[in-house]
Amino acid sequence: MAVETAKERVLVTWMDFDPDGARTGARLRAAGLDVDCEPKLGARSPREVAKLVTGAVAAIVSTDPFDRSVFASARGLKVIARVGVGTDSIDLEAATAAGVVVTTTPGANRETAADHALAMILAALRRVVEHDASVRRGEWRRGGDLTPWDLHGTTVGLVGYGDIGRAVGRRVAGFGARVLACDPALADGVPLPALLEAADVVSLHLPLTAATRDLIGAAELARMPAHAVLVNTSRGGLVDERALVAALRGGSIRAAALDVFADEPHLTPGLAELSNVVLTPHIGGLSQRSIALMTERATDQVLAVLAGRPDRGCVANPAVLEAVAS
Repeated sequence: MAVETAKERVLVTWMDFDPDGARTGARLRAAGLDVDCEPKLGARSPREVAKLVTGAVAAIVSTDPFDRSVFASARGLKVIARVGVGTDSIDLEAATAAGVVVTTTPGANRETAADHALAMILAALRRVVEHDASVRRGEWRRGGDLTPWDLHGTTVGLVGYGDIGRAVGRRVAGFGARVLACDPALADGVPLPALLEAADVVSLHLPLTAATRDLIGAAELARMPAHAVLVNTSRGGLVDERALVAALRGGSIRAAALDVFADEPHLTPGLAELSNVVLTPHIGGLSQRSIALMTERATDQVLAVLAGRPDRGCVANPAVLEAVAS
C-alpha cells in the first residue's frame, strides 16, 4: 500500500486570498503545496504568528509581525510574500539571517493608493463625513459652520515623492492645486519645515523607518497654518497621534484624514470622537482589482522562490539571495 507523502504547507494570512482561485490557491496546490488560510482579522502577537508559521515553507502575509522570535520558530520557512509594499512589520535583518526571502508587490496598488489619498483629501476639504452625519440627523445645513473648503487653488504638500506620491501629485494638479514635494531623493525638493508652513494640505507618502517614525509631531503640527489639513495614507507611525489629537482639539490645524494608525486596529484615544477627522481602516491600496493583482503576484513570488528563481525586483532583502547561494 502506497504511503502518501505529506505536502509542504503555505500559510496565508491575507484575508482576501482566494484558496480556490485559478491564479492563486489552485496554482499552489498544482505545485504540490497545501494552502492553509489563517486570515488576519485583527492584531496578532509574534507568539501567535510563530505558532501559525511553524512547519510552513512559505507565507503569503498581511501586516503580521515577523520578528526575530518568529524566525527562530520557523525553521523550514523559505519565503514570506508580503501582499503590498510595506515591510515595517517584518524584521528584514532577522529574515536574512534565517535565510528567508521577503518579497513585496511593487506597483500593484500604486494607482489605487493614489485614488484613496485623493478621496481622503476631498472628503476632509468638502467635509463629506460631517455633512453625511448631519443629513442623517434630519438637518439641512448648507452653510454656516459646516461650509466646505476648496481643493482648487490650494497648495498641496507631498511628503514623500515616490511612485504613489507622484501619482497623487498628478491628481491634485488636475484640480488646479499647486504641488510642493519633500523627498531626500529630489534635487529640487522643498525642506519639510518650509513645506509645512506653505501647504494648505499635507499628505504623507513615506515608508515607516527609524528615521521617519513620529516625523509629524507637536513641533511640526505647530508649523502648519490653522486652516491646514493633514492626510496620512502611508503608515500610522509617521504621526504622533496624541499630538495630532491635541492640535485638532485646540484648532492648531483644521482637519485630518487618516487611513493608517500607529497601533492598528486600535485608535489613539480622542481620534474617534473628533468630527473633523475622516477615518478609514487601512484600505488605501485596496480595491477588487488591486487585491487580485497583488495576491496573484504574491503567489508568483512564492512559486518562483521555491523553484529557486526569485524575482530580484520584488525582493525586499536582496542580501539573502547571496547568502542562500553561497
